[in-house]
Amino acid sequence: MEPSNRAAAVTAPVATTPRAPAPSHGRSGSAYDHRVGTGESAAGVVLAGGRSSRMGTTKAALEWHGTTLLYRATALLARTVDGPVLVVASPGQELPDLPAGVEVVEDPVEGVGPLQGVATGLAALVGRAPAAFICSTDMPFLHPAFVSRVLRGLAPGTDVALPVARGFRQPLAAAYRTGLAGLVASLLAQGRTRPGMLYRDCTVAQLDDADLLDDAAVARLDPDLDSVVNVNTPEDYAAARGREPAPVQVQCFGALAGEGRRGPRSLRVATLGSAAAAVGLELDRHVVAALNGDKITREAGLPLVAGDSVAFLSADAGG
Repeated sequence: MEPSNRAAAVTAPVATTPRAPAPSHGRSGSAYDHRVGTGESAAGVVLAGGRSSRMGTTKAALEWHGTTLLYRATALLARTVDGPVLVVASPGQELPDLPAGVEVVEDPVEGVGPLQGVATGLAALVGRAPAAFICSTDMPFLHPAFVSRVLRGLAPGTDVALPVARGFRQPLAAAYRTGLAGLVASLLAQGRTRPGMLYRDCTVAQLDDADLLDDAAVARLDPDLDSVVNVNTPEDYAAARGREPAPVQVQCFGALAGEGRRGPRSLRVATLGSAAAAVGLELDRHVVAALNGDKITREAGLPLVAGDSVAFLSADAGG
């Protein structure tokens, strides 16, 4: 791979029933500061329109622990940033299911390269968000801590925060000011279609391995900077899909803590639905989950990552 997923509830005795921390109903489910370096909120963009010539099939629809690579990428950004999350697709491209609220915009032309996708995504966000983290669909180990660190690299006066991780520049794991939309469109009109041509005409903050790992959350949760690993070939995909998911902490509370579910568990699961199944629960109308004490959800495909904590709660009154 190149650098670059019921038993019937029994109420426990009141004296020993664990109580969940009171979560808020925020969107992010993120323990990380996901604002840009100026303190502003950010959007997320996933480019899904590449040709995938080496893979031999569209990467967006590749299965990933019960969802798809595109679902994971968009849901990961949706739980990390405060602004809109967009998918940039090729003209007429069929896409797999997406998380609720994710928007789709189409490139005006096909085959120009990733800078066209960057231009389309930025243009769709002008006036809606000051900046965006832009990534490709084929980065199955992208971590919210990495996204947050890169966004914070957009200090005042900086147009692009560009990781130079694991020996390579990462233009599709970078943060861009949406105000660059006009400049990118102009470059494309001149036939200047490589991302490096954009970097010559704007202010770029390069973030090397040391800069990224200086962030305590990145160093702890993504120490090998696997966030920038992408999958380009069937062999890459098989190797990535064969990796065991990162461990997450899962605990049931209240009426759900019976039937042998008492106490926290460390489970290797890739999605919220997998975590529920591992403790014998279904994400039906009787059960909700709190992710990292913040996001309240029943989204079975919600991606889980290293450092996550999931609390399952009864949705029934008094549970």
